[in-house]
Amino acid sequence: MTTASSADHPTRRDFLYVATGAVAAVGAAATVWPLVSQMNPDASTIAAGAPIEVDLTPIAEGQDIKVFWRGKPIYISHRTKKQIEAAQNVPVASLPDPQPDSARVKAGHDQWLVVVGICTHLGCIPIAHEGAYDGFFCPCHGSVYDTSGRIRQGPAPSNLPVPPYTFVSDTKIQIG
Repeated sequence: MTTASSADHPTRRDFLYVATGAVAAVGAAATVWPLVSQMNPDASTIAAGAPIEVDLTPIAEGQDIKVFWRGKPIYISHRTKKQIEAAQNVPVASLPDPQPDSARVKAGHDQWLVVVGICTHLGCIPIAHEGAYDGFFCPCHGSVYDTSGRIRQGPAPSNLPVPPYTFVSDTKIQIG
């Protein structure tokens, strides 16, 4: 005569062990999920650092627009031939922060200047198409930038910064 062992047939106790283990696993996952989730940045933080795309088509020659990226104003200038030539013909050695125009624009896209619109002196917002060089003028303390965003006069220590950007197509750029 053979006897049936508990290993052959599941018992009520086996079911309770499996059910208890499953509830414990679900409880552990439910506890860990919010702890891991709270370490992710919130949506506004992600949006603040996300790249933006700008369509250049509506910007007429000689016109500037201002967009915002990471909470900073970005000037996008569609420079005229006269402005490009003026920027390229400046003796670089005479500048307070020497940088050629070619280092401030993308190759083949000399007509487009993209700069962060924050004065490098005390963080004011300069005005486009103002000043002695038809570039940018900071009315707070008198810093004057040329059509390439390079400091020419005033207390600002350096040129307007160029943000990281790429041309997605001939009429669209991505900043960031």
